Amino acid sequence: MKKLQVAALALLLVTAFSCKQAKKEEQKTEEAVATYSIVKDSTDVRFTAYKTTEKKPVGGTFKQVDLTYEAGETPMETLNGMQFSIPVSSLFTNDTTNTRDPKIIHFFFDMMKETQTIKGTFSFDDNKNCSVKLTMNGVSTDFPMEYEVTEDNHVNFSGTMDLKNWDALDALASLNKACFDLHTGPDGVSKTWEDVAIKASVYLEMN
Repeated sequence: MKKLQVAALALLLVTAFSCKQAKKEEQKTEEAVATYSIVKDSTDVRFTAYKTTEKKPVGGTFKQVDLTYEAGETPMETLNGMQFSIPVSSLFTNDTTNTRDPKIIHFFFDMMKETQTIKGTFSFDDNKNCSVKLTMNGVSTDFPMEYEVTEDNHVNFSGTMDLKNWDALDALASLNKACFDLHTGPDGVSKTWEDVAIKASVYLEMN
């Protein structure tokens, strides 16, 4: 009889322990929260500058964008506070003559302070408005951006920079001088515009 009682007690203890373990596993599963991270090499940054009084577009991109961020429970939580660094040497305008990119780097970016990189930090306010604290030419200025989040978690940003907000008009004048003939339209006026359209996109995946 005693053996049966001991066996029954042991079985009861094992059952109770197993139930507790199962509950703990359930709690761990419930506590695990999905987060969003940015897919490697999915970041795309493009710009459109303008020349001549007719405002002809000249497009380009940066081949390298380095990101620092913390994964959040939503795409916006992941992007809020995200920092980026863009080496200006990664500039690419798809110029078949291979002369435009070196000119932009030498006569525009090299005329600025701290010319190696363009840096910034994304932020979203309580109304979900987006701005980037963008640092260029040694100047940090808030750059408002519009954005949209697609159903497949692509986030597309757009905005227009006014180069005077980064004290870059002298650098712009340097570039216009170097490209004087190329930036001259039918009216005989050479012009390089101070506004630059920016488009960027990232792709987030759920972990």
